[in-house]
Amino acid sequence: MRLPLKRIFDEKRRLMLPVIGGLALNILLYVGVVYPLGVRLGGTEARAQASDQALLAAERDYTAARGVAEGRDRTDAALKNFYKDVLPPNMAQARQATFLRLTQLAEQHNLEHSGRDTAVESGKGASVDRMRITMSLHGSYEDIRRFIYQVESGTDFIVIDSVALRQGVEGGAPLTLDLTLSTYYRARPGGA
Repeated sequence: MRLPLKRIFDEKRRLMLPVIGGLALNILLYVGVVYPLGVRLGGTEARAQASDQALLAAERDYTAARGVAEGRDRTDAALKNFYKDVLPPNMAQARQATFLRLTQLAEQHNLEHSGRDTAVESGKGASVDRMRITMSLHGSYEDIRRFIYQVESGTDFIVIDSVALRQGVEGGAPLTLDLTLSTYYRARPGGA
């Protein structure tokens, strides 16, 4: 059974015209107002998300920069403490501390020293100067090994630059250890 639409429209025209007009008005409002607002809202949401991501990136960058600054401050403080507490303030104190410590270690490990020489190296504008020490020690392998371990693991700022070990001329002669060591001290203001 087919509905006669024309007859229904003719009989219910008074009701149908406002319904069709309302439907047309809804379509016009959707196309003219609602859809453009939805598009703008979508763009605004995308910009808001981009802004949120930019804010998160900026906060990460700020945190990283603050960490770098704090690390630099800690490093500066540690360097100041190193210069103040570890490095001798001048060559005389560096020489005294180094020679005393090396002599004590040599005696403690039953080593005899046959010679010692020093040379000072200072760079223009450098904050530290270097004192290079060369020395020869005689003794058994075990005593030499313990001496080297003590120098390397000690709290003094003594660096072993080179080690040369040689056997004595006679079969039972002790070993000879030729060492080159370095220590550093604060440079005088104004350079060398």
